[in-house]
Formats: sequence, structure tokens, C-alpha cells
Amino acid sequence: MKTYVTFGQDHAHSVGGRLFDKDCVAVINHNLPEEGRKLAFEYFDRKFCFAYPESHWDYASMKYFPRGYIEVN
Repeated sequence: MKTYVTFGQDHAHSVGGRLFDKDCVAVINHNLPEEGRKLAFEYFDRKFCFAYPESHWDYASMKYFPRGYIEVN
């Protein structure tokens, strides 16, 4: 399963040497539905906008994220 995480204007994180900010979508891979949001808080604390389960992600919204998808784990 996947969870897609978006960030606000003031949110920037370095995780594993990769930059996550308003111009990308973080992709968290997990096994159980409830793990995605939990992992988002572990990786980014409370500094992210939304965490979308794969079933609710709108792929057309990628036009707003010029850096594309970046895998977290």
C-alpha cells in the first residue's frame, strides 16, 4: 500500500538525504492501511499538509508538484 503526503509552503524536510517540500509528493510504502498516516508523523512530525491513502489520491493533481513523487522508504 502507499500513502501520498503533501507539504505546505513552510514545510521542508531532509529524510535519508532527500529533500521533501511543497514541490513534491512523498510516497510512503506500508503494509497496513493505518500505518501510512502514522509513518507520515514519524518521518515529518506535524509539518505536512495532507496524507492521502492510495485509494484517495488524485493523480491529476501532480501538475502542482513539479519535482514529482519521491519515495520516503
